[in-house]
Formats: sequence, structure tokens, C-alpha cells
Amino acid sequence: MTGRRSTRRRSAAADAGRRRFLAGGVALAGAMLAGLGRPGRAAPSGGITVTDILGRSVTVAGPVERVILGEGRQIAFVAALDREAPFRRVVGWRDDLIKSDPATFDAYRARFPDIASLPRFGTVSTGGFDVERAIALAPDLVVFNVEARGSIDESRVVDKLASVGIPCVFIDFRDRPFEHTEPSMRILGRLFGREDVAEAMIAFRRAEIARVTERLAAHPDLVRPLVEIDRIPGTTDDCCLSFGAENFGRVVEIAGGRNLGSALIPGTFGILNPEAIVAADPAVVIATGGNWQAIAPGGGWVGLGPGADLAEARRRLAALMRRPAFVETSAVRTGRVHAIWHQFYNTPYQFVAVQVIARWLHPELFADLDPDATFRTLHERFLPVAYRPGYWVDLVERAP
Repeated sequence: MTGRRSTRRRSAAADAGRRRFLAGGVALAGAMLAGLGRPGRAAPSGGITVTDILGRSVTVAGPVERVILGEGRQIAFVAALDREAPFRRVVGWRDDLIKSDPATFDAYRARFPDIASLPRFGTVSTGGFDVERAIALAPDLVVFNVEARGSIDESRVVDKLASVGIPCVFIDFRDRPFEHTEPSMRILGRLFGREDVAEAMIAFRRAEIARVTERLAAHPDLVRPLVEIDRIPGTTDDCCLSFGAENFGRVVEIAGGRNLGSALIPGTFGILNPEAIVAADPAVVIATGGNWQAIAPGGGWVGLGPGADLAEARRRLAALMRRPAFVETSAVRTGRVHAIWHQFYNTPYQFVAVQVIARWLHPELFADLDPDATFRTLHERFLPVAYRPGYWVDLVERAP
């Protein structure tokens, strides 16, 4: 991002963006008045075409050089595609990483300080995604997550961008991650011209998941404990947010457990009645945690993430387990209570969570599994920032 050559390229691109915006504004207004669906320019011949997670065909002229990330946390994979200069193509991004995962943002900013001045966008659902500003940045591509589709369709963001020749692609690491993560990685790898990196990271991910699933398959009679996932406790007074059969619910199943919410929550996310938790009496409780000072200042959330204070995280976890829904459960009485970094739910790193939870659920079977080493290896092989522990904690401190 730094250097005179880079500055000249960005300045020229920004000038082009302003010219494109002035010309495109006329086309955009005309398209909207005419009620056209996607009137933009013809798809470039000989370009790169992918089918995104929504089944849409998306074509770009070649490997993209200017990208807006519709969610800042997409950098979790984009950084692997351009490890030495992970923001060289990023001309703007949503502000969610800064708010929801400030420790990770700080880790990247420490090495790449220019990201502090990257243009930021809010969410489409709140009207915070400024289409005119996006056009002025002259992106080759805008990347959105599938969960934003409803708001995007309602506000016609994709149509407005398409009307001036800016394509959008939809990916998913969150709603159905074990179905959509690998295709999403391949989509971005192809659009960035870095298929080799995408395939290498996919292979690493598969191999690390197999270390759990293959061993479980060899023990079909293994007792699978009932697990309650306490989603982002301490950020709200509501009890108790949890996961259905997808996302962390699926992680629990893959790791050899039974997720309580799978039978009670119809979608990916939902709420469990406290009485239902008491009646089910889960053998294991797993809370998700992070640094949500920007979202829930002063809340009792469990602070987890790179470099987290695990003693303080353990203290907060203990306080949360004094809530009526949990205090008399078998999990609390036997000390089988844990917390894990919430952001595993929205990155290609979910396989690390599979290993962590497998060790919690079946400590003897997976005694030799070291998820800390797995996550460290991921950083060393693929990511531009150093690994720092702090992503999970036990209520009862274990011997090293």
C-alpha cells in the first residue's frame, strides 16, 4: 500500500473513479428512472467468470485489482491471498472488523498502518453502505456476504452498481459454513488470480478436519455429550442466544457432540428458553466470546481473541454461569464449561474450532490433538500477522 508507485496508481485510479462516477451517475439515474434491472455494460469477453454462492454468474475483466469488502472480516481470507500486501487491492471495507474484532484489526494495523485510513462503509441494512461513494472508489468488484442479500435486494445496491459496470459477488463463511466455505474460497481465489493459494488453504483445512472426523468414525459407539452453545453472552440481557443446526451447532456435531439448539432452533441463529436449558441439563456448555467494548460497553462478555487476558476471561465466564439457566446444570457442577472466540463463526478458520471442541468433548480420544499448534501453523503458512494465543478458555483451568 505504501510507496510512490503505489500512491500514483491509487491517485490515477481515484481520478478514474471520479470520472467514472460523474459519467456513471447519469447512467445510474437513467437506469433507476427506467426501472431497469441490470442495465450495465456488457460482460468483458475473455474475462474471469465465476458462479457465486447465490448461483449468480459474475464476470470480471481479469484478476481484480480494486476491491471493496462488503464485510471487513472477509480480510480473514483475503489476507491469505495477498500475504505480503494483504490490503493492496482493498480500496474500501465495512467497519465491522474494527467494531466486532478490534484485537485482530489492531494486529493488522500494527503491521500495515495505512489501513487506518481506508474508506469505511456501514451496513446495507441500516443505510450505511453509500453507493455513490463506492462508485467513486472505482472498484473492479464488491464482495458481499449472503446474509446481506435481503437488504441488498430491497435497496437495489447490486443493480445500482451493475448499472455503472461494477460487479458484485456473494460468498458465505457464516450461514452454512461447512457447505459454502470451500466454494467461497475458490471464488475469491479465482477472482484474485490466486487459485493456488486458495487450494492450498482448502487442503490444509480439510486435512485438519479429517483428524477429528476420521477418529470419530473409528469409534461409532462413542457417547456424544449434549452441548449448549451460549452465543455472545454478556452483550445483551437476553437469555439465551444460541445456534441451531448450522454454524457452531454444526461444529459441535462434527466434533462429536449433540447440539441442544439443533432440535429447538429452526434456523442458524435463535434463542433458547432458559427453562429448556434447565430441563435438558446439558453435559457441556460452550460460550462464545470476543471484545465487544464498541458494541456492548461495560458488558459481562467473555473477552477472547489474539492476546486476550485469559484469567479475566475465566472470571467473566464464571460470572455468566451463575445465571439461573446454567447454575444447576451438570456442565457447571462438573466443570465442563468453556468459552471460544466467537469470530470462528464467520471465517474460514472454523476447522480450528472443530479441534478445540473435539478435545473438550472427548479429551481422552483427542489427547494428542493440539489446536493451538494448528492455528499457529495456519498463521505461519498463510497469514501475514503473527499468532498470539487467547482464543479459548476453560472454566476450570487445566494442567498444561
